[in-house]
Amino acid sequence: MTAPFIADAEILAKAQPSRTRPTLRVLTCGSVDDGKSTLVGRLLYERQLIFDDQLAALRSDSLRHGTLGEEIDFALLVDGLEAEREQGITIDVAYRYFSTPARSFILADAPGHEQYTRNMATGASHAEIAILLVDARKGLLTQTRRHATIASLLGVRHIVLAVNKMDLVDYDEAVFERIVGEFESVAASLAFRSVEAIPISARHGDNVVADSANMPWRDGPSLLTYLENADVETDGGEAPLRLPVQWVNRRSDAFRGFAGAIASGRLQVGDEIVAAASGRKTTIARIVAMGGDLFSAAAPDSVMVTFADEIDASRGDVLCHPTTRPNVADQFAAHLIWMSDDSLLPGRSYLMKINGRSLAASVTDIKHKLDVDTGAKSAAKTLSLNEIGFCNVATAAPVAFDSYDENRTTGAFILIDRFSNATAAAGIIAFPLRRATNIHLQEQSVSKATRARLKHQTPAVLWFTGLSGAGKSTIANLVESKLVERHAHTLMLDGDNVRHGLNKDLGFTEADRVENIRRVGEVAKLMVDAGLIVLCAFISPFRAERRMVRTLVGEQEFIEIFIDAPLDVCKERDPKGLYKRALAGEIKNFTGVDQPYEAPEFPELQLSSAERSAEAIADQIVAYLEANGMLGV
Repeated sequence: MTAPFIADAEILAKAQPSRTRPTLRVLTCGSVDDGKSTLVGRLLYERQLIFDDQLAALRSDSLRHGTLGEEIDFALLVDGLEAEREQGITIDVAYRYFSTPARSFILADAPGHEQYTRNMATGASHAEIAILLVDARKGLLTQTRRHATIASLLGVRHIVLAVNKMDLVDYDEAVFERIVGEFESVAASLAFRSVEAIPISARHGDNVVADSANMPWRDGPSLLTYLENADVETDGGEAPLRLPVQWVNRRSDAFRGFAGAIASGRLQVGDEIVAAASGRKTTIARIVAMGGDLFSAAAPDSVMVTFADEIDASRGDVLCHPTTRPNVADQFAAHLIWMSDDSLLPGRSYLMKINGRSLAASVTDIKHKLDVDTGAKSAAKTLSLNEIGFCNVATAAPVAFDSYDENRTTGAFILIDRFSNATAAAGIIAFPLRRATNIHLQEQSVSKATRARLKHQTPAVLWFTGLSGAGKSTIANLVESKLVERHAHTLMLDGDNVRHGLNKDLGFTEADRVENIRRVGEVAKLMVDAGLIVLCAFISPFRAERRMVRTLVGEQEFIEIFIDAPLDVCKERDPKGLYKRALAGEIKNFTGVDQPYEAPEFPELQLSSAERSAEAIADQIVAYLEANGMLGV
């Protein structure tokens, strides 16, 4: 097939989304080498959307890379990155725009490689239809099933099963029917409303734009004909109003505007609205948009509104109508698509971004993880890269949200690793947890300040961290004795002791060690509230957990004391014989042997127990407390 010369202006007109034709967001996904980029390139070519110079460059690149001999390799058109061309895979999501007389399209070409599943999830979160490609020679692969599962979780309700490379199986109907039968079993447990199976050859254009003469047994529309006529009507404009506040504009003392994109619903001047988190009501005074004031606006408009009253609202608040409010809770159940090389650790503090707001959050429980091959649910203590789990999530403060099924914007979030700042997971909210709305903090008549005043001291956590054998417990014991001699009120929590009671159900896996520190941190917080100076002696190998405890009790109440001793010195001391057993393989997950230790970056005190005696170090710690006015207040 050849494309006639088309004037540049005509090509540009076809490429631009039309204001008068409905726009369909389409995702192409599937396993690597199933032909996604080739299909997109073929669609653009058949729609005559490739400039002459682009076509010439494509011919040249095809010869240079030599992937298809003398033929044009359409995959090179959208595999824009040099790294993609060299590897022959798609790394990032490539977006292309084109129009037909019936519809405008935004096409997202997602990567197929497992390593870039996060990019596929990003593309799926905005798609209305997903074209799931399958290589006719290979059939359904694990990555095919994973992409189908992710597309379903992320709200894609219409699937085109494009069985590609039919030319390489002699256009055999039996091959096509077998793959369709297998996929029907997979789709039965997913939430698709429609599945359209189409046999194609992206390389030769069979059934892509026009019906193929090579498959006369096929009775159905070509891929483009199906996309032009697919019914994916949404009711975004009729859904309840959700306006997440992205920015508060304080242009002057007389002007305070709340800007954001309307996620769903509509609003107009004079409407009574509520800031969901606080529940405070007001009315819309103005709706400001690019070009001037509006009387009304609807999703997906980006607007700035002003209120008739001075109510408190900030970035991350969700504006809604009083009778159709979202959930507001600090605990909810959600699906997580784990995207980090580092496994999910329940209890670890992550940064959550939801509705433009950032706050601390942790996974409190993994209810199950999903086997994408079989659809089976199994128990899990952690999630690894590309695994999908159903979890309970807790946030540091209540947030406003909907279930993802009701609203794809206000029902989604991401988790971010606090140290690498990398996205760790995509979250899809299912429902709020009942206990979040039934359990409320009970205000106490005797405050922490009152208890501290009675004890004549400043309550705090003295957190001793370091390798096993560094001397943490020995030094903490000495410090407590010296504090008691000065009539201070103290409590000591020791790593070994708490594992005989409070934490006796925990092992020494990475996940259990995170939970161990989380529980100790919560106990330490209660004791600080009681006005005590709490001494905690724990290896606590991960910075994230030490930071979590610091966040729990407050910056000024957490004193991190790094008892620094080289690993060789600790091994030589080996007071409990643990290193010897660990090196012999009798103890697994031992810090310094087969588990890492993350030394503090900015501890309040870093003290070398290899160079100084425990007694001298204890005296220095007490002197630090005295110098900071924490004793004899």
